Amino acid sequence: MAMDNRVTSIAILVFCSALACCNAGGVAAPQNIGQIFNVLNYGAKPGKNFDCTQAFILTWKAACNFVGPRARFFVPQGIFTVGEAVFQGPCKSQFPIYFQVAGTVQAMPDPSVYSGQGWMSFSHINGLIITGGGTIDGQGPLVWQYNDCKRNGNCVHLPASMHFNDVQHVKIKGLTYLNAMGFHMHITNSFMVSAHSLTITAPEDSPNTDGMHVSKSNSVKIARSTIRTGDDCVSLGQGATNVTVNKVICGPGHGISVGSLGKYPKEADVRGLIVKNCTLQGTDNGIRIKTYPASDPSAAAGMFFNDIVMENVKNPIIINQFYGSSSPKPSQVRISDIVYNNIRGTSATAVAISLKCSPAFTCTNLHFSNINLRPSPTAKGVFTSNCSNAHVMANGPHFPAPCK
Repeated sequence: MAMDNRVTSIAILVFCSALACCNAGGVAAPQNIGQIFNVLNYGAKPGKNFDCTQAFILTWKAACNFVGPRARFFVPQGIFTVGEAVFQGPCKSQFPIYFQVAGTVQAMPDPSVYSGQGWMSFSHINGLIITGGGTIDGQGPLVWQYNDCKRNGNCVHLPASMHFNDVQHVKIKGLTYLNAMGFHMHITNSFMVSAHSLTITAPEDSPNTDGMHVSKSNSVKIARSTIRTGDDCVSLGQGATNVTVNKVICGPGHGISVGSLGKYPKEADVRGLIVKNCTLQGTDNGIRIKTYPASDPSAAAGMFFNDIVMENVKNPIIINQFYGSSSPKPSQVRISDIVYNNIRGTSATAVAISLKCSPAFTCTNLHFSNINLRPSPTAKGVFTSNCSNAHVMANGPHFPAPCK
């Protein structure tokens, strides 16, 4: 009997300790779970031929109007077909809303369904966590035939799988993005956005399927993700400031790009980019800055590229201020204060470093240190650096030899 009492006491002690731990920040106690808003309860049905768009919008409105903590928009296991959906705030709760995808959300493969820049758009939201381990399938192979951007410089891009406009304090983690119609993610006019532990995949020949495109946004972090698409893994457009890209595996695709800049009038500057601990595999470009000729004045400055591995990359380090136009007028985008440190690996082309800067405003304060790029078997010709209108400073080991 004494032993039974001791076991009972231990069990009570363990239960109380566990409950205290839960309430102290471990697994949430029942009263702190919050409210789950399951799309099934708002009319969604799994299946490739059932339109769940309205159900998803109704579910979001209910979660957004919930005033308590931990409102959770929930997509369970299964395949759910959704057309254009706008998830709009501001929401009533002072706590972040969870947007949890456990199943697969697939797009309607009909461009006429979409009126804006996004398939799923998030706007005017302060506090959002997108997670769940599920898949966001843009069904791109069924609509890429309608992309005419290679023939039409003023083309309208197909919608991004997720478009973020005027959002802040957003986390995106643990999802798979597949075959976007356009960009997989587009972040604009936003603040404090972090994305990590993502897998983004589209075929090498898929058009304009950037993994992450950032513009007019401040304090964006992209980390610990694998991005294999037909375009840039990460691209920065006008107004992108204080962006960090860390531990990203990239390739195939067009590499990590700043630009294109200068295509539109009065573009905002790009400043404060850090790219570090990344690996580029078989990409068309490695680290690229590209601007249009005949641009309005702007700046691309304050960038740090560190510990980058190139594996059979065609243009490992490239600046091109003659991109996308044959205009004789020079680019007025001022490129300055760029650091390339500890860049190593193999180049698939003979020109491992190409710096073609504007004759109107030369690239200034380009610092190179510890560069070790070697030719891969596909690199034909003399292995070299090729530069024009660039002010280069080099120290430490440097192969190929730096531009003078």
